[in-house]
Amino acid sequence: MKNVPLILITNDDGISAPGIRALVDAVKDLGEVIVVAPDSPQSAMGHAVTISKPLRLDKTTHFEGISSYQCSGTPADCVKLAVDKILHRKPDLLLSGINHGSNSSINVIYSGTMSAAVEGAIEGIPSAGFSLCDFAYDADFSLASKTVRQVALSILNNGLPNGVLLNVNVPKINEDECKGIKICRQALAKWEEDFDQRIDPNGRTYYWLTGKFVNYDKGDDTDEWAISNGYVSIVPVQFDLTAHNAIAYLNQWSF
Repeated sequence: MKNVPLILITNDDGISAPGIRALVDAVKDLGEVIVVAPDSPQSAMGHAVTISKPLRLDKTTHFEGISSYQCSGTPADCVKLAVDKILHRKPDLLLSGINHGSNSSINVIYSGTMSAAVEGAIEGIPSAGFSLCDFAYDADFSLASKTVRQVALSILNNGLPNGVLLNVNVPKINEDECKGIKICRQALAKWEEDFDQRIDPNGRTYYWLTGKFVNYDKGDDTDEWAISNGYVSIVPVQFDLTAHNAIAYLNQWSF
């Protein structure tokens, strides 16, 4: 008898965030679901791992009928601990999110949500990260939940290429406004940042990060275009950062 799929769920907004509850509800009937998530928000942590202090891992009752644990570390820590200390076998699927806010274009680099999925892919687990382009705590996750289920079923049925994971971004629209799902490339876009210099009550200078997001990419095949035009974007991502197209160029250099 074939084992039911083992599904590991994590996030970066913390185990109490509405987004992870929406994700669990979307897939809890698809297999054995286990949640390991940070005990507090870990947004923009990237792929940080904890090496300078002990990690705590505590069983919780956040999700009825679902085994769940909260971790004092980062999203990447959660995946590492889950694989090494909790799960009885390698998961068939890792799902991270649903993040409150977009992780399109360059945001994939900074995202704790996506770094958890990257860690899963490094471990050889078919993985995907999900983000809803709405920062509101009471955001409507209806379309995002539907997307999670569609993508999860597709991965379970078809698998993913080795070393590849999915970055899924859902626009802030109603279900009936969504035009579908587009497979995209990552847009050339970035944050134009500024550090606002301020003075604290003790007369000491401190800085507050501000800035605006700028899309330099006018292509209609990007994640930014898809989201802006009513589509869910899916970008296949790899953790191999080698710029393969530059190898021949660099081999022409004289060292």
